[in-house]
Amino acid sequence: MIHGYTRTFGSMDPRQTSLVHTLPIMEHFYTLQGEGFHAGKAAYFIRTGGCDVGCHWCDVKESWDADKHPQTPIEDLVKLTSEHKGDIVVITGGEPAMYDLKETTQALHKVGKQTHIETSGVYELTGEFDWITFSPKKFKAPHASIYKGAHELKVVINHPSDLEFAEEHAEKVNDSCLLYLQPEWSKRVRMMPIIIEYTKNHPQWRISLQTHKYLNIP
Repeated sequence: MIHGYTRTFGSMDPRQTSLVHTLPIMEHFYTLQGEGFHAGKAAYFIRTGGCDVGCHWCDVKESWDADKHPQTPIEDLVKLTSEHKGDIVVITGGEPAMYDLKETTQALHKVGKQTHIETSGVYELTGEFDWITFSPKKFKAPHASIYKGAHELKVVINHPSDLEFAEEHAEKVNDSCLLYLQPEWSKRVRMMPIIIEYTKNHPQWRISLQTHKYLNIP
């Protein structure tokens, strides 16, 4: 079984002088992880508000403005995750790495949850993570630290040129990082045959699908 050891970020950073007791939360829900290595597993999703990456094909643009989403106590979020049997909690966005997640991830670990994050990597991570999904975007360069910590690299393929972009990042990640190509949902009919052929010719890559959309679940 592939399960990365918990990776801790920011604990020795002298800038981290206070705990963050609330986060702007757009939504939270219990469902199945739809993408990447953990697809099909039960997971509680916490979607933070706020993102300055600006992907034009983003399917949650309503998450971009953090001020539109309520500041939610971390304690309340942890209690909500504890009401469900699944061990995995996925912190996503938006761009969740905009925030200090040390207190959140430590609190989740205390109640026995596995902490996963989905990030574009543009900010240095803070917190303790059992699984890091790194999904770089062309619109803003990643922070250099993400390459060492990522458990999976997931590149959204919106155009054939994105395959070259994927390879550029694959060269920088750690040796144990899993590599995924995922068709952008609105372009999937056009891009899927291209991705299939590319994966057959470059077998270090795997295909990730947004299975939750096929299943019509959150």
